[in-house]
Amino acid sequence: MMVNVKNISKVFGGIQPIWLFVIAITVFFSFMSEYFLTTGNFMNILVQTSTIGLIALGMTYVMINGNIDLSVGAILALSAALAVDLQSYGLPVALFAAISAGILLGALNGLIVWKTGVNSFIVTLGAMIGIRGLVFIYTKEQSFYASDFAFSDFGISTIASIPTLGVIFLVCCLIMHLVLTKTGHGRNTFAVGGNREAAADAGIRVGRHMLINFMIVGFFAALAGITLATQMGAATPNLGRDYELWTITAVVLGGTKLAGGFGSITGTLGGVLAIGILRNGMNLMQVPAFYVLVILGAILIAVLIIDQKVNRKSGQEVNV
Repeated sequence: MMVNVKNISKVFGGIQPIWLFVIAITVFFSFMSEYFLTTGNFMNILVQTSTIGLIALGMTYVMINGNIDLSVGAILALSAALAVDLQSYGLPVALFAAISAGILLGALNGLIVWKTGVNSFIVTLGAMIGIRGLVFIYTKEQSFYASDFAFSDFGISTIASIPTLGVIFLVCCLIMHLVLTKTGHGRNTFAVGGNREAAADAGIRVGRHMLINFMIVGFFAALAGITLATQMGAATPNLGRDYELWTITAVVLGGTKLAGGFGSITGTLGGVLAIGILRNGMNLMQVPAFYVLVILGAILIAVLIIDQKVNRKSGQEVNV
């Protein structure tokens, strides 16, 4: 009986390769370190990846739309600073301000992309620089330390022996997966990324739709800033540097196309875990951290080359 590879790909939502990779490196590191295959270590990986993972959830929506957001690391830093610095007004006020800042900055990015037609890469690159500068102005280049002990304790708390931050990440994964696969907004996300003109002709409000997805990634960047600050009990102006690169890497490794129109939350989860496992496993093996960057860079380039060849072959088949 012949097995149709394309049908298998559809069944797994196009994520089979990344999950095979996750399984392969898990097996590899379990042989290389006796400390890797332990419950405690897996809980550590879950917590360590939760910050980038939260941002990656929103980035998946934006990238399926055919856009990108480079300002998420700076938004994370600003939200973390607000969440810590404003605790004197009460923790609810501080958290509300932090989340609101992320959503508003995401909305600003989306509005500029929508109304001007300027490529999102350029818009969010400018936002990344500007917001980071705003963070340094607001903090006066100083670190803020949490005054509410409940805030810091939250970062090390657990739910049924599972780190609370990990639970938040997994719950958000489930919610965003259901929204992407079961709702009209999810279907429109793919439609806009696949062909904006056709989506507009079908009655989809493309601009407003992209605006919503930029607000979503802004929200998750702010939430990630808060959760990271709870782990540290502090916020620094340099917090979140290079997080946009790690996030985009995780999303692309998970199978989301840079051109838009294809991707999944389950794939992104696999990409996030792959990065976390690689960093953790090589750390246990006492491999210098910069080797992880070399390996991830090589893997990312390989994935993009394979993706381009597959797309080229598909295009040639259609033309024939």
